[in-house]
Amino acid sequence: MSDMAVTSKETQDAPGSDTSAPPPPPYSYQGQQPPPYTTDPAMYFPPKTEATCINQPGAGYICPEAQWDETPIPASSSFDDKTVRRAFVRKVFCILTLQLLFTFSVVCVFTFSSVVKEAVQTNLWAYLSSFIVFAVVAITLSSCKSVSRRHPWNIVGLVVVTLSMSYMVGTIASFHDTTAVVITIGATLAITLAIIAFSAQTRYDFTICYGVLLILAVDLIMFCVFCTFYYSYVADVAYGCLGALLFSLFLLVDCQLMMGAMSYRLDPEEYVNAALMLYLDVVLIFLYLLGRK
Repeated sequence: MSDMAVTSKETQDAPGSDTSAPPPPPYSYQGQQPPPYTTDPAMYFPPKTEATCINQPGAGYICPEAQWDETPIPASSSFDDKTVRRAFVRKVFCILTLQLLFTFSVVCVFTFSSVVKEAVQTNLWAYLSSFIVFAVVAITLSSCKSVSRRHPWNIVGLVVVTLSMSYMVGTIASFHDTTAVVITIGATLAITLAIIAFSAQTRYDFTICYGVLLILAVDLIMFCVFCTFYYSYVADVAYGCLGALLFSLFLLVDCQLMMGAMSYRLDPEEYVNAALMLYLDVVLIFLYLLGRK
């Protein structure tokens, strides 16, 4: 105890020591400026997925490592957009309506006017010329994308096809009775509207049956050859009904290809080919219902 007292006394008597000085104030951050911001940009890291710990017997809780959210963003195609597809469908149906109005107007003129009927029946060279022009232009539009997608040549080609086909159909209709032609036009329009409405509402995919329809078309051609050599009224009626049924199925498939809701679809840039396919389907339905002459 005496040693500790002596030490304390020596410390108080040491030079430079001020026992009367108050204790220093506590350190405070008030009144100080914040430190300067760093010049390095802040790095942003995407949020991590929340890790879920799994309790396994004998191993305790196991927490898998959190992984970065790397879910890919699906790429959208403008051709799959509903707005683009609807505009494409409207364009095709507008073109098809104009084609059918012109064609059936020519049919009515060739059927009701006796002067025009006599003129087209005596000038069959015009019918053959129209067939050649139609075949060349239609094959060119169907096989050459550089022509079918180039404006305005694709529209010009479609107009030429419509004019030549209308003349051929009008010539064929001029050999039939007026009442039969009118009834056939009405039946064709009814079948066309029913098929378009059905193809727009059904959930069944008929686009995968295109190959089967092509095979049936070849069979129909062979049946036509058979009916040419062995003509009978029953065979002629059967030929017309089968042909109308076949091209009604073609119309159904082509409508689904155009609407783009099934397995296969048409490119919206192919609006000329789409209108051409639907137009040929409707015209062939009319010709098969009308029968041969």
